[in-house]
Amino acid sequence: MTPVSPLTVDALIEAVLAGAHGPLPQRLVATSVFWAHHGTRLAGGDTTYLNQYVLVRLGGSFGGCAFEAGEIAPAICSESSGAPLDVLLREAPRPLRIAALDAYLAEARPHRVAAGAGEAEAVTLPAGTPEVRAKARDAAIAGLLDIAEGAKVGLIGVVNPLVAAIRERGGEPLPCDFNLKATQWGDPVTTDMLEVLEHAEAVVATGMTLSNGSFDTVLERCRSRRIPLIVYAQTGSAVARAFLGSGVSAVSAEPFPFSQFSAEESVLYRYRAVGRA
Repeated sequence: MTPVSPLTVDALIEAVLAGAHGPLPQRLVATSVFWAHHGTRLAGGDTTYLNQYVLVRLGGSFGGCAFEAGEIAPAICSESSGAPLDVLLREAPRPLRIAALDAYLAEARPHRVAAGAGEAEAVTLPAGTPEVRAKARDAAIAGLLDIAEGAKVGLIGVVNPLVAAIRERGGEPLPCDFNLKATQWGDPVTTDMLEVLEHAEAVVATGMTLSNGSFDTVLERCRSRRIPLIVYAQTGSAVARAFLGSGVSAVSAEPFPFSQFSAEESVLYRYRAVGRA
């Protein structure tokens, strides 16, 4: 039976708990829960990106979710490793719930399997410096945009190379972020997501929206306005994939280990909804 397309993240979790997407989670165990905290400043930029991720290993797959500083304590790793997956999905702090959900969906349908079946396009990022790899990654994300010259593109979650990649495709970025005041080029960054969603002709949103609870709002607004929504997801790459054709037009899915943790070639997976606008 093909699962019904979810309308919200909570509805997706409930469907998973009911066994609609694979084995019942109460029969599964989160082998390992861990986190990573790192900072990055790309050459030529003046922004230091500080990121925290909580990660869950389930079988042969990992699920990941970024979170804000102080939102989860390190003790979560010892407390949750070995926990039944359904307990994490029901009771854990939201970022850990998303990571557990991501691990479950990735294990049920690994991205490499989807690529092998023609459901996704595997894109190899080149070996090299952080700047080389970030530029290639963000060009791959921007390549999912089908826009007219001068189209206003809402960017929910700002990464400077992605701002540049959107401009290179002819778009006019409308940047929105809770932690940045301006882009590398001095463009003002708003914190008013609803204003951006109202004026954008297409939206590119980070998987961090899954972590902070704003994903459902972004999804509903893009659905109601009938505008494309592209999700670039390290956080919740398999979770965002579940909404393809149900408000999400395309996904750049980058499962753990993420590109910034290696200087070697790595793969991300690009999905497009059938019949997308």
